[in-house]
Amino acid sequence: MPKLKSAVKKDSLFHKREENYKELLKKFAVLKNEIHAGGGKKAIEKLHSKNKLHCRERIDLLIDRDSYFMELGLYTGYGMYKEYGGAPSSGTIFGIGKIHGRNCVIVANDATVKAGAWFPITCKKNLRAQEISIENKLPIIYLVDSAGVFLPMQDEIFPDKEHFGRIFRNNAVMSSMGIPQIAAIMGPCVAGGAYLPIMSDEALIVEGTGSIFLAGSHLVKAAIGEKIDNESLGGATVTTEISGITDEKMADDKECIEKIRELVSKFGDTPKAGFDRIEIKKPNHPEKEIYGVLPEDNSMQYDVYELIGRIIDDGDFDEYKPEYGKTIITGYARIEGWAVGIVANQRNVVKSKSGEMQFGGVIYSDSADKAARFIMNCNQRKIPLLFLQDVTGFMVGSRSEHGGIIKDGAKMVNAVANSTVPKITIITGNSYGAGNYAMCGKAYDPRFIFAYPKAKIAVMGGAQASNVLLDIKIGQLKKEGKELKEEEKKKFLEEIHKRYDEQTNVLYAASRLWVDEIIDPRDTRKIVSYCIELANNNPDIKKFNVGVIQT
Repeated sequence: MPKLKSAVKKDSLFHKREENYKELLKKFAVLKNEIHAGGGKKAIEKLHSKNKLHCRERIDLLIDRDSYFMELGLYTGYGMYKEYGGAPSSGTIFGIGKIHGRNCVIVANDATVKAGAWFPITCKKNLRAQEISIENKLPIIYLVDSAGVFLPMQDEIFPDKEHFGRIFRNNAVMSSMGIPQIAAIMGPCVAGGAYLPIMSDEALIVEGTGSIFLAGSHLVKAAIGEKIDNESLGGATVTTEISGITDEKMADDKECIEKIRELVSKFGDTPKAGFDRIEIKKPNHPEKEIYGVLPEDNSMQYDVYELIGRIIDDGDFDEYKPEYGKTIITGYARIEGWAVGIVANQRNVVKSKSGEMQFGGVIYSDSADKAARFIMNCNQRKIPLLFLQDVTGFMVGSRSEHGGIIKDGAKMVNAVANSTVPKITIITGNSYGAGNYAMCGKAYDPRFIFAYPKAKIAVMGGAQASNVLLDIKIGQLKKEGKELKEEEKKKFLEEIHKRYDEQTNVLYAASRLWVDEIIDPRDTRKIVSYCIELANNNPDIKKFNVGVIQT
């Protein structure tokens, strides 16, 4: 197989880019530590005084020692709900880790954040955890410690299709699919939230700290006048010996976690999808060099082959149609031994087959056509797809429109939408407009979607948006016989830029779960490999059918 060669020089530009990325990652590391603290040091100490562990301590004990925990949604809720004091990580931790060598989705309420109450984004995050469990047929473990719905925002979490009730609907559907679900009640479990553990296959409860009921003692008194404490109403003894709604009581968090590990250890093996894997080979160039390959500014050019060469095994890249549609790179490779089909936006200016220069990061008719054909090939051969997104959109202008860019773009979107092999998307730079869709954005059901720290997601770039909006504003004022002064134009543009800078920032996207996680580029191989391992757990791959495509 042809090997990718690197033209990167370890010059001043390389080191400047490298240092720039490292500084950015340091800022993310500080933010990560702040979020890990949840409601803060004092709140965690208060948990410990009640003989309870923090949710992150529970997860550390639950997964195999020294194993990898792929946390997802760490930045969920970042910058949101400021009027209520914020919600670090949305008050819920979730990710995937191994328990006795078996991959499991783990969801844990953070009781230090508003007593583990559910905000609207918390619900979205829990639904995403269940979606990943369903799509990859992975067992799911719930570590429950929650005061229930955050009442000031109940209208945004309770009645709609993708709201709180969907969680319990999913419990039932997952059970019918044969996906194991274990719940541990390690704190309060109130009202509608009480259904989650009871609809799981097995429900454990921790004595002295766990409780479960549809209405707590205060509401019971208000509703029917009965005076009773929470322990007598739905504590561990009551629920295991009288009502029988939980299966077993545990002395403390540690014993409960050990019991979960014991239960998981007895799970039977399941069929696999059968994605091809051979012996792992290292990349030809170190992954850490990605820092020096990616530019400081997303508007700058770079050669995406240099990024691919630091992700794939041994530089082996069997490129598909290398001389055609050069603004999208397609080819077969391996990542930690797994066969994978790569679809990547080329950010360098390239020559088309007719000799014209084409802008990097832009999808032209020929590149859309090539990508659609390649995606079909991967589906035919049962090869997972990796999308490396750094796209400014489809080419515009009379030449492209007359050449049928919409029709060719529709072919690619159709192929992406109907693709049945697992799709993994990484937004490495820009993700603008319909390019986000064609390169398998969140709306196109990637099994997993990640972003590098410099990623930007929007309908268009800030500069383009501000100029478009300025033109519209000027046109409106002209109709009224008015016009903007130069100072007013400048102020208007600055305001638009400021809003776009905030909304295109990767943290804005991650806080709203437009991406599953912001990742360190150096970890790309490890994460992609693990995602394919997880996807391999679901053998049910439907037959690929693109439906009607205009030719």
